[in-house]
Amino acid sequence: MELSKQPLQEKKDFKSELGQVLRLNAQTYTILLALVGIWAIFFFATGGTYLASQNISNLFRQMSVTAFLAAGMVLVIVTGNIDLSVGKLAGFVSVVAAYLQANVWFKYLPDQPILSAILTVVISLMVGALFGALQGYIIAYLRVPSFIVTLGGLWLFNGLILLVTAGKTIPANQPWFSDIAQGYVPVTWGWIFGALMIGFLYWNMYRNRQNKRKHGFELRNIYIDLLATSFMALVLFVYVYSVNSYKGIQNPVLLLGFTAMIMIYLSNNTRFGRYSYAIGGNRDAARLSGINISNMIFRIFVLMGFLSGVGGVVLASYVGYGTTAAGAGYELDAIASCILGGTSTLGGIGTIQGAMIGALIIASLSTGLQMMNVAPAWQYVLKAIVLVLAVLADVYFKRKG
Repeated sequence: MELSKQPLQEKKDFKSELGQVLRLNAQTYTILLALVGIWAIFFFATGGTYLASQNISNLFRQMSVTAFLAAGMVLVIVTGNIDLSVGKLAGFVSVVAAYLQANVWFKYLPDQPILSAILTVVISLMVGALFGALQGYIIAYLRVPSFIVTLGGLWLFNGLILLVTAGKTIPANQPWFSDIAQGYVPVTWGWIFGALMIGFLYWNMYRNRQNKRKHGFELRNIYIDLLATSFMALVLFVYVYSVNSYKGIQNPVLLLGFTAMIMIYLSNNTRFGRYSYAIGGNRDAARLSGINISNMIFRIFVLMGFLSGVGGVVLASYVGYGTTAAGAGYELDAIASCILGGTSTLGGIGTIQGAMIGALIIASLSTGLQMMNVAPAWQYVLKAIVLVLAVLADVYFKRKG
């Protein structure tokens, strides 16, 4: 008799725990529902064109720069800091990349497009990391608030952009370099990469459970983790199928996928990630437990600068030019993406996955409104409303919790 009741008890436990998970993650699921709602509205408003394979391909390509910046911004905000300069730093890197391609390598390496593209990428990433280190040093070791330092950085990079461009547009549409953001992965390789990413999702779930068990944390019902992971795997499968129906996975989206996997691993499975969340959760407790807070914050800003460099390279390759307006507004989109994805403005809470969803929401709004020929002024108004609502939701769920 007791054996016959055991499956019923497990089923009941699963249902009750699933309900608890849904309540605790209400904000995340609300954002997912909002994304589905946005897509549904634009689907009917554009007569189905919005969700066509070509537009889905363009949508994910357009979100890539914001998503690169958001991936680094999560850890910045988690530690209780902010970086207002990432947009202009990415813009400055894009201008540097364009300048190297058009005015340096075209002159000294005219017949070496592959080498030119490689050198441009390496130097651009170094520029991003260098400025990230400079700002990180001032914030972490000189104790200057990140808001002030990065606001100054925003003005600095805006001035540097004007100096490098001299008020002119610099072409960056040379062979190989333009393929970084404008090229596509062959369909077969797209399915292979998609399978690898799905495998990573399940491996990451297993690894997280192992880490929690190792450190004595309570584990959720395994069926709940499998359900959540399978949902993400299904979304990834549908995406790969959709873009392969057009031309294939876009190069920047593939690069973003690998970047997201690395950042997810860093934040969930390394001391670097655990220390970052510990600093944001309780800085005094983190310091007393032996965490070198200054060193951690410095490293996080170096990482943020590096990812800004990646975003800058993709921006230059995608646009095909280095312009005086390069990077404008991306810092706001990156911060909004993190907050929309559940990163708390109070620090200590946030996920890379959530930031990716937030970046997709921002790109979805922009793309849909552009397709409906909505004036840019109203696009900014709508983004502002969405962001404020997200912050209000964050505050509400924190109080409720």
